[in-house]
Amino acid sequence: MAKTKFYYNSHTLKYEKVKVSLWTKILRLTGVLSCGLLFACILLFLGFTYLDSPKEKQLKRELNKLTLQYEVMQNKMDQANAVLKDLQERDANIYRVIFEADPISPDIRNAGFGGIDRYENLKNYNNSELMIKSSAQLDQLASSLYVQAKSFKELETLAESKSEMLASIPAIQPLNGKNLKRGISGFGSRIHPIYKIRKMHSGIDFSAPIGTPVYATGNGKIIKVSSDHGYGRHIEIDHGFGYKTLYAHLSKFAVKKGKKVKRGDLIGYVGNTGASTGPHLHYEVLKNNRSVNPVNFFYNDLTPGEYAEMLKVASQVNQSFD
Repeated sequence: MAKTKFYYNSHTLKYEKVKVSLWTKILRLTGVLSCGLLFACILLFLGFTYLDSPKEKQLKRELNKLTLQYEVMQNKMDQANAVLKDLQERDANIYRVIFEADPISPDIRNAGFGGIDRYENLKNYNNSELMIKSSAQLDQLASSLYVQAKSFKELETLAESKSEMLASIPAIQPLNGKNLKRGISGFGSRIHPIYKIRKMHSGIDFSAPIGTPVYATGNGKIIKVSSDHGYGRHIEIDHGFGYKTLYAHLSKFAVKKGKKVKRGDLIGYVGNTGASTGPHLHYEVLKNNRSVNPVNFFYNDLTPGEYAEMLKVASQVNQSFD
């Protein structure tokens, strides 16, 4: 029961009941409720701002765990990328050099993927940047691994034919013996014996007596047995793998067009036919139909010392024989 309040009336010298109007009661009640509501809002604000509910605490733990897993995955992908980069460098600078294959272009290795909205579903999260970065790096890693796997498959095929390639690439001198004192005119700019001007000499000339045997320098197929004013009697061999060899100014042929030969097989004899100023063999090596220096292919039948002497003699700027 509510307590009755009295006040002392100085005029009547009596205690009289305090009479509170309904409106005053309503105002007081409203004030109390307002203060209570304000206090409750403050408590709720502080609670939601600084205090986590059990569910929020669980979600934050899961988020922290997920962020940590992303960071661990990022580190592992960085390590995988480092290993892949090393494999790519070995592929381009070692493996493909050994098998004489063209390196894979950076455009293919770094080919893009997807569209601009590929990671649209990962945006607008607290860790969107981390998730997008990791996803993009993972996609790039998968793409690079696919390209590298195809490259290794190609190298595997090349390795299976490596023994055939090694037997086919020109690797010996076309003339028997190692007498480096005989006349040699090498590859490069040389004085033409007839016109007496410098011209590109696309092969190497070996001075030798007429009738000296000429041998195939690698396995291949005879694709040309012909005679003309320039090369005289000459033979061309297709060794495959982009290699061809030419033997010019012969006196006689020992093979016919279409015959398959092996390294060291007799194919003809030294002569003085065509535009020649003396008995000799003009020998050329072509890689992808471009003349290359034949002296770089005499490594199978010369010792290191003999090969060094051959390089020295062939590099001398002198007059060619054709």
